[in-house]
Amino acid sequence: MSDGELDDLYQEVWAGFTGPVSPNGSHITSEDVPMTATLDSPMLPDEYSTFSTYTHGSLPAMVMSAKSPTSVPSRTTSTSSTASTNTAITTPSPSSTGPRPLRRPLPRPPSVPASAPPATLPVPEKLEAPPLPPKPYSTDGYADVPPPPTPDTHLSPYPTGLLSPMSATDGSSPLEYMQSPVESELGYARPLSSLLPPGAMAPHSATDMGPPYIESARSSCASFLFPDILSYATNSSYTEESVRSSYADQRPNGTPNGYHNTDAYAGPSTHNNNHFNAYEDDAYAYQEDPRADPFFSFGESPNNVAGPSNISRSPTGLLQVISSYNENSRPNNLNLHYDDGAAAEDEDGYWDEEEDEDDESRFINFSLLSHVAVQFRDKVPRGTHVKGSIPYPRAFTGKDVVTTIQSQIQRDLAINHGISTNDRRAALQVARSLQSQLFFYEVEWGGRILQDGVEDVYMFLDDLEGPSDAAPDREELPTAVITMLTKCYSPSCGEGLPCYSFACPSRGNSIIMQIPGPADAPVGSQREAWIKTVPQEVIVSLPDSEINRQTIIHKLISKEEQYLQDLDLVESVFIKQLRTANPPVIPPEKLEDFIDEVFGNILDLRECNRRLLEVIYVRQREQAPVIQRIGDIFLDGATEFRLAYPIYVGHHPLAEKRMKEELDENPQFRLFVERCSRHRTGARMDLKHFLNRPSEHLQKYPVLLEAIYHETAVGNPDADFLLEAIAAIKNLQSVAQLRTFQNAMGKGNPGRWEWHDLVSADIRQSMRKEEAKRQSIIFELIKGEMAYVKDLENIELMYIRPLRTADPPIVPTERLDQFIKDVFHNFAHLHAHHRALVEKLHEVQREQHPRIRSITEPVLDAALNFREAYLDYIPNYPIAAYRIDDEMANNPSFKAFVEMSVRHADAHRLDMKSFINRPIPRLLRYELLLKGILEETPPDHSDRYTIPQLLDIIKSLGKESEPGVGSAKQKVELWRYNSNIVFKPGESIDMDLLDENRSLIYAGKLLRQPESGRTWNELFVLLFDNYLVMTKPKEKDGVTKHHVVKRPIPLDLLTLVNFTDPPAQRSTGLLRNLRGERYAGGENGGVAEGPTDSRSVFPCTIHHNARVGGSHILYAESAQARAEWQQKLEEALGLRRVVQESNKVFEVEMLSTDTFLIPSLATPATQPAYHENSLTGKVTCSVPFNTADGRGLVAIGCAEGVWIGFRHDSRSMRRVLHLKMVTQCAMLEDFGIFLVLADKSLFAYHIEALVPSSPQSVNATQTPQKLNGNVQFFSVGTLLGRTLVVFMKRKNMDGSIFHVVEPIIDKINERPKAPAGLGSRLGFRQPKADWFRSYRDFYLPSESYDVMFLKARIGIMCAKGFEIMDLLDFKSVTIPQREDPRLAALAKRCEACRPMGMFRSTDEEFLLCFNEFGLYVNKHGDPSPSRPLGTIEWEGTAERVAFHAPYILLFDTRFIEVRDVETGRLAQIIPGNDMHCLWDGRGQAYNSNEQNLADHRNGVLQEARVHGVMNADPPSQPGRPAPRAVAQHVFELIPTIPLYLPGSLASPSTTTYFSSSSPPHSPQLRPMTAYRSHS
Repeated sequence: MSDGELDDLYQEVWAGFTGPVSPNGSHITSEDVPMTATLDSPMLPDEYSTFSTYTHGSLPAMVMSAKSPTSVPSRTTSTSSTASTNTAITTPSPSSTGPRPLRRPLPRPPSVPASAPPATLPVPEKLEAPPLPPKPYSTDGYADVPPPPTPDTHLSPYPTGLLSPMSATDGSSPLEYMQSPVESELGYARPLSSLLPPGAMAPHSATDMGPPYIESARSSCASFLFPDILSYATNSSYTEESVRSSYADQRPNGTPNGYHNTDAYAGPSTHNNNHFNAYEDDAYAYQEDPRADPFFSFGESPNNVAGPSNISRSPTGLLQVISSYNENSRPNNLNLHYDDGAAAEDEDGYWDEEEDEDDESRFINFSLLSHVAVQFRDKVPRGTHVKGSIPYPRAFTGKDVVTTIQSQIQRDLAINHGISTNDRRAALQVARSLQSQLFFYEVEWGGRILQDGVEDVYMFLDDLEGPSDAAPDREELPTAVITMLTKCYSPSCGEGLPCYSFACPSRGNSIIMQIPGPADAPVGSQREAWIKTVPQEVIVSLPDSEINRQTIIHKLISKEEQYLQDLDLVESVFIKQLRTANPPVIPPEKLEDFIDEVFGNILDLRECNRRLLEVIYVRQREQAPVIQRIGDIFLDGATEFRLAYPIYVGHHPLAEKRMKEELDENPQFRLFVERCSRHRTGARMDLKHFLNRPSEHLQKYPVLLEAIYHETAVGNPDADFLLEAIAAIKNLQSVAQLRTFQNAMGKGNPGRWEWHDLVSADIRQSMRKEEAKRQSIIFELIKGEMAYVKDLENIELMYIRPLRTADPPIVPTERLDQFIKDVFHNFAHLHAHHRALVEKLHEVQREQHPRIRSITEPVLDAALNFREAYLDYIPNYPIAAYRIDDEMANNPSFKAFVEMSVRHADAHRLDMKSFINRPIPRLLRYELLLKGILEETPPDHSDRYTIPQLLDIIKSLGKESEPGVGSAKQKVELWRYNSNIVFKPGESIDMDLLDENRSLIYAGKLLRQPESGRTWNELFVLLFDNYLVMTKPKEKDGVTKHHVVKRPIPLDLLTLVNFTDPPAQRSTGLLRNLRGERYAGGENGGVAEGPTDSRSVFPCTIHHNARVGGSHILYAESAQARAEWQQKLEEALGLRRVVQESNKVFEVEMLSTDTFLIPSLATPATQPAYHENSLTGKVTCSVPFNTADGRGLVAIGCAEGVWIGFRHDSRSMRRVLHLKMVTQCAMLEDFGIFLVLADKSLFAYHIEALVPSSPQSVNATQTPQKLNGNVQFFSVGTLLGRTLVVFMKRKNMDGSIFHVVEPIIDKINERPKAPAGLGSRLGFRQPKADWFRSYRDFYLPSESYDVMFLKARIGIMCAKGFEIMDLLDFKSVTIPQREDPRLAALAKRCEACRPMGMFRSTDEEFLLCFNEFGLYVNKHGDPSPSRPLGTIEWEGTAERVAFHAPYILLFDTRFIEVRDVETGRLAQIIPGNDMHCLWDGRGQAYNSNEQNLADHRNGVLQEARVHGVMNADPPSQPGRPAPRAVAQHVFELIPTIPLYLPGSLASPSTTTYFSSSSPPHSPQLRPMTAYRSHS
C-alpha cells in the first residue's frame, strides 16, 4: 500500500469517527474543530495532537495531527469569491484518473474512549474486509437486492456531523445520503457558514441560521443558487428554527435523529433491537449478519472494529439509491399517512420493477446543483466552435447548456410544478448558477452573463481531448440547493394535486413563474451601432464601403432581433392569453380553430427566423468584428422560408377577415384585444399590425440585401450569394402572392386576379403570344375550378348545415334526411374529387408558375375518378329540382329560407337550384377550356395527344348520363302528377305513383262529349303502367292541376273494344249516331267527309269491367293520334300482363276440375235429358282437414250433398253425405266433428263415420246429431281458450237469435248405447247424449249476416254495421261510430252497404269491409285519422271477403280483387267466370283471422287458406255445340314468391313467406288431438 493510499485510509477513519475525547474526558464539539483550507477532512488543532491517536484493527497506529505534514496529504486549493471564510474550492489534482465521485457522510463511530495506539505504524501487507455471507441481505418491506458495490477509496471531505442526514448543504454530492438513518449532534450546533459546501453562497447572517434540514423528496428550502435571487432565499420561511422545530417533533425521545441513537457505532452493527422497542421495525437492523448492513464498517474492538467503509461512492452505485432515499417509505412508528401494509406494498412494487434497476435518473435529485452538474457534464454536446476566427475544440454554446439542462429537468418541472416542457427559464437560471461557480467558462473570459443562444462559446476548465468520461483535473462540483426544483415540504403532498400548503408548487406558486421570460421582459434599447463596438484601429483600417456594409449588416441583425421579439409577443400576449383566459374569450370548442385561422403558422415563422438569427450570430461570432459573408446565410434562409412564408402570407387576407368578423360579433374579443394593446412593454400592441408584420418583414429583405450588395467590394464572393438571395426572396414574394390567390378561392380582391396580375411584365413580354394565351387559359381553368369547389362548399355551409341545425326545423325532422338526400344527393363525393383536383392544380401552379407546362395529368386522373360520382349525380338533378319546387310550394318556412339564402354574400344572387345545377355545366366548361388549350399548344407538346383522350372521356360521361336523366325526368313527372291529380270527394284512389318502378307510358289529349250536352270536353288522358286516368287540366298560380273526371281504370280491368270505327264529325248528329244511327246517311248525317276534315274525330272505344265501369268512347283528333293511342294501350296491357304473371300474389291451383257439374244454360229444351246423377248442383262450400292417419283431405259441399277426397285429385272425390241444399261446412279437428248446414238444419258428424281411418274404428258407426233447425248460418272459432259454435236463427225480419254451444270431448267419444230406432234409420238421432252443451244464448234486434271470432270478443255483421260483443256480459258496441255529425255522409253510406268482414290491419287499426268499399277504424271504432283518403272503393261488388295475411280477397262474380290489408292498394286481379268463395279460412276452429295475421308476422310457412269456385270457360270454337253441363272448377289460392317487387304488386313485407319455391299441396299435419287419442 502506497503512502497516499494509507493516508486516504486514515483520512477515512478520521472522517467516520464522531466526537473524539479530549484529555479531560470531555467530547470535542464542532466549535472546537475549525475547518482548514484542506477540504479532504477537518483537522484537529495542535492542542489535540497529543490525544489524536486512533487505532484500527488492521492498520498501524498513526498520530493524526493538524500540524503533521503527513497526517493529511496536502492539496492545492483556491478560495471562491462567493464562499464564506470557512469554505473553499479545491482545484482538482492533475493526477486524478477519473471524475471525483459524489460523497455521502459515513456513519459515526461510537463515542467511547479509544484504546492506546501502538507507537509505530507498521505497513500492513494487505487490507481486506471480512468476507460477506453469500446470501443477499433482506430488509422488512424491501425485496432482495445484490450486496453493495465495491467500496471506493475517495473520502468524504467533511467530518461526521457536518453533513446532516436531512440537510441539502452538501450540494456537491449527488449521491449524498439526504435521509440517512444516522444523525450527528454536532450538526445542530454548527454555524451555518461552517456547513456550507465549497462554492455555496452563504446568507448575510450565517450565525443566525443553523443547518436547514431539507427533505430531498418532499421539501422546498432556501436556495443559494444565484445571487440574483439571494434576497428571496434569505427572506423565505425556511430558517433553522422552523426546520428544527418541524423535525424536533419527529425525533423520538428527544434524540436528534428520528431513527437511531446518537451513540451509534461505526463498523459492524452490534445494536440489539430489543433495547429499543420503538424501533423494532427498523429496516436497517440486521440481526443475522451485521456485515450485510449497507452501512457496515470495521470497528476498533473485536466486537466493534472500525475499518474501511464498504459504501460505494460510484455515481451509479448504491449511493444513488441512498441519495434518493425516502424516509417516509420506511416502515416505522412515525408512519402518519398510510398503514404498514400499504407502505410494504408500495415498496415491494418499487423494488420489483425490473425496468427501474437500469434507470439512473431515479437516483438523481435535481434540486441539488451538484447532481445537475454531473449529469450536465456527461451529456452536454461538445464540438469545435469558432469565435473570433479561433476554433475551440470540445466547446459548447449557451444554447447547448440550456438545452442539456432543460432535457434533464423538464420531466420534473412538468410533474411537480406544472411547468411546460418548453419553458426554459429554470434551465437558464441553473446554467447561470453553474457559470457563476466556474463550472465552465467563456472562452474569451468575457463577463457577459450566459444567454440561451449561440453568441458565446464555453468550455470546461479541466476538459481534455478524448471521450467525455476522461479524467478531470478538478475534484469539486458546484454546490447549491435549487429552490425552484425542490418539492413541497408537506409529507402528505402527492404528485399532481396541491396540498394544504399555500407555497405548494402544484398550486402554480413556483418561483419559476416569477422569473421573467424573454417575451415578458421589457423591450431593450436598440443594438449599439456597429462602429461603436469596433476598436478604432479596426475602423481606420477599413474602407468606407466596408464600414457602410458592416453598418447595414448590423442594422439587419438588429431588425431581425426586433422582429423575433414581436413574434414572441404575439405568442405570449395574444395566443397564450387567449388559451388561458377565464372566462374564455372564444368558446372552447372554437378556440383552436380560431387560433389556426387567425394566427396561422406564425410560430413556424418565428422558428425559421430564430434559426436564421442563430446562424447570423454564429457567423458574427466567428468573423467578428467584420462579417465577411452574409449572402449565403440568407440564400439558405430563403430556402427554408419557402416552406413557411408563402403559407402565412397567402392565408393572411383570410386571417384578417376572420379577425374582423370576430371583432364585429364578439364584444369580449374586442375588449381582450383592447386590453392586450396596453401591454406593459410600453409599445401599443396592435394585433392587426403584428399579423401583418411577417409580410412587411419579408418585403424588407430585398431592400436591405440590395443595400449590402451595393456596398460589397468588387471581387467579394459574397456579392454572388447576395444576388441569388435577393432573387430567391423576390421569388418567395411571388409565390406568396400566388398563395394569396389560391387561398382566396375566388373570394375578395385576390379571387378576381387574373394571370397577368400574377406575372410580371418582363416575363409576359418574353413569352410568345400563343404561349401567353395558353397560360391564360390554363389559369382560367384553375380559377374556375377553385370557384366551383367553393360553390360546392357553400352548399354545405349555406343550405345543409342551416337545415339540420334550424330550431324550429324548417323541414319536418322525420323527412329531413330524405329531403337532403334527394336534393343534394352525392354532392359531397363531387366536392371531395374536385377538392383533390384543386390541390393538385395548386401544387403544379406553385412548382411551375408562371409557365405551367401541362395540367392534363391531374385533370385526366380526376376525370377517371369522378366519373361514377357524376353518373350518379346528374340523373338525380330532375328529382332534386322537383323536391325543391314541391317543398317551396307546400312549406312557407322553406320558401322563406331559400329566398333568404339568395341574399347570402357567397350566393352571388343565385338560388338553391342554381347551386344544385352547378356540376352539370361544369363538364361542358371543361370541354371548352381544354379545346382552347389544345388550340394554343405547340405541335410537339405532349398535350397534343393527351387532351383529345381527356375530351373523349368527358364527352362519354355526358352521353352515359342521358338515359338516367330521362328516367329521372319521368320519375319527376310521375311525382308531379301524383301531387297534382285531384279526385272528387270520397273517390280518392291510391294508384301508388310514388313507387320506384312506376312509369308513365303515354299522355295526351282526347275528346269526349257528355250525353247530356253538346259541348265537347277536352280531356288529358294519362296512361300509367297500372292505371288509365282521364283528367281535365286546370291551371292556377302557375301550377296545373289535373281533375279526375272518371274513376281511374286498372289495366287489369281494361278492355280495348274498337279502334277501327270511321271518323265522325263534331256536330249535333253525333249524339244520334251514338244511339245507333252513327253511320246512317242523310241530310243531317254526322259522317265525316274525309279523314282530312278538320272537324273529324276518330273514336276509341274501351270498356271498364268493374262495378262503376262500362264503355267509354273517346275521340282522337287524327287517325295518327288514334293509332298511337291504340299502340300505347296495347303495349301497356301487354306489359301489365307480363308483370302480373311474373309477380302475382296468389296462384290458382285446382282442387277439382270435372267432378262438379251444373246444367248449361245454353242447352236447348228439345235435347234429351241427361242422367240426373251426373249433376251435383252448385258448389257452395268447402273445408280442408287432416285425418287421424295423416291424410290431407278436402270436403266440398254442393246442392246435392258433400263430397270428400284427396286434395288436387279430382278422381278421388266421393259423395259421403246425401244431403240437399248444403250451404256451409266446417271441421272441428280437435274433436273429430264435421259440421254441415243443409237446408237450414245444422248436423254434426263424426269424421270417422264419413272417412274411417280403419274398419275397426269405434266411431265409424257413430250416428250424426242434429243441433238445430231453421239455422241461417253458423261459425266456429276459439274464444278465451274454448272451442265454440255459434249459429243464428231468425226470429223475424228484424231480429236474430244466437245460440252458442261448446263441444264435449267425452260425450263425442262415448260409445253409443241406445238401440237402433227410427231416428237412426233417418240418419240422425235425438239429442239423448248431446255432443254439445249450451254456452250462451242472446238476441240481437237486427238482421245479421255473419259472425267472426275476434281475439276476446265476437263481431257480428248486421244491418247496423259491425256489432262487437263480449259473450261474458253481452255488452256490445256498434262500429263505425255514427253519432258524430261530421260522419253523417259516411253513416249513410254504411247503411246502404252490407258489412262483409272485419280484419286487423295493424296493431292499432282494423279494416271494415263492406260490399262496395272499405274503411279503416281505430280501436275505438272511429275512422282512422292517419288515413287521409277516407274510404277505399272496391273495383267490384264484393259477395264474400276472405283474409290471407297480409291480403284481403274480395270475390266478385267476374274477378277476385286482392288488396293489401295495411295500405288498401290493389295488388292483383284474378279474372274468372261466375266466381264464388267456398272457404275463407274460418272453417277450422284453430284457424282464426288473428292466428292468420300472427302466422304471417312470425314468418310461419303459409298454406292455402282460401278456396273458390268458378265455371269453366265456354268453348272458343265457333259452330261447336254447347255442352249439356258446365264443369265447376274448385280451386285454392296459393301464395307465391314475387320475382321482384314492382310497387303495388309487391308484398308489404320484405320477408319471404315460404321456404321452398313450390307451394305445399296439403296443410301440415297438426299434433295428435284429443279425439284421436280416444279412437
